[in-house]
Amino acid sequence: MKGVMQMPIDLRSDTVTTPTEKMRDAIRDAAVGDDVYGEDPTINRLEALAAERVGKEAALFVTSGTQGNQVAVLAHTQRGDEVILEENSHIVEYEVAGLSTIAGVQPRTIKGVNGQMPLSDIVSAIREDDIHCPKTALVCLENTHGDSGGRILPLCYMEEVYKISRQHQIPIHLDGARLFNAAVGLGVDPKEITKYVNTVQFCLSKGLSAPMGSILAGPKSFIERARKWRKMLGGGMRQSGIAGAAGIVALEEMVARLEEDHVHAKKLAEGLADIEGIDIDAEGVETNMIMFSIEGLEMDSDHFIEKLKERGVLANSVGRYRIRFVTHREIANEDIDKVVEIVKRIIAEAKVSL
Repeated sequence: MKGVMQMPIDLRSDTVTTPTEKMRDAIRDAAVGDDVYGEDPTINRLEALAAERVGKEAALFVTSGTQGNQVAVLAHTQRGDEVILEENSHIVEYEVAGLSTIAGVQPRTIKGVNGQMPLSDIVSAIREDDIHCPKTALVCLENTHGDSGGRILPLCYMEEVYKISRQHQIPIHLDGARLFNAAVGLGVDPKEITKYVNTVQFCLSKGLSAPMGSILAGPKSFIERARKWRKMLGGGMRQSGIAGAAGIVALEEMVARLEEDHVHAKKLAEGLADIEGIDIDAEGVETNMIMFSIEGLEMDSDHFIEKLKERGVLANSVGRYRIRFVTHREIANEDIDKVVEIVKRIIAEAKVSL
């Protein structure tokens, strides 16, 4: 229709998803109370449901994945402790140095491959009891691993890390922002992943399409400590069942459909792989995230993204020549075909101008 603005194909992140109609209905009709007093029935239901889904004793609704991870670190550690993490993990790269500035702990980073820190390096990084050294108080994993393009940590790897943690009596926290993408990608129940960690954070507001919020789950005593840390960080919400209602719909109805996002991502990756000048490992696309390089072209990622935007496609730069696409509920199959054709045109025009 003439005069109607066409919505862009937004591949920046799965965080751009908007609530479903059923979520909006649930938000409107949510039974609420004061959650700081533990009296919000919708939040209580959400936390019980979330804990059951990941096989943990208890759960806590938090404002965001970053807050969930920060609360987890605070509840696991003491100031001056050390935490082992993969060097490009979200907690290290994208959470504003909260480990150091808020929790007062020291990150000990290890270079990984597709998010997997070598087992021998994890063992070597664990501190001995020495007056000169901090205590190794926590190991953090990330599944799926965002900076590797949504790669999944295999169950056998998680089991081996868990064995190391048991030998040294060090807990494991899982940043599972896209935990359900990992579970769907592996074809397993999420409990098959989370049984190898002590605590887990997962987002309701990414591919599951809730408007806000994440869940932190673990032992009951841990969640009691975490609840107090959440309060200190300003996360004690009152009638938060308004938001939690959408989270219930997300867990009950939005998990299985993540497979569709994975199919779209694979199709997009395979289409890009056929374009000269695009460097992408299409076989390595395991979930809903794609990373590719345009270093072979005569433009950097900012220029490339601007060209995409001019043609109605939104994307993120994750390096001078590196681009990220993320598929989600609001990306249709025909959008994938359009994006491939748009990329072809951008590259063809760039070659003509040389």
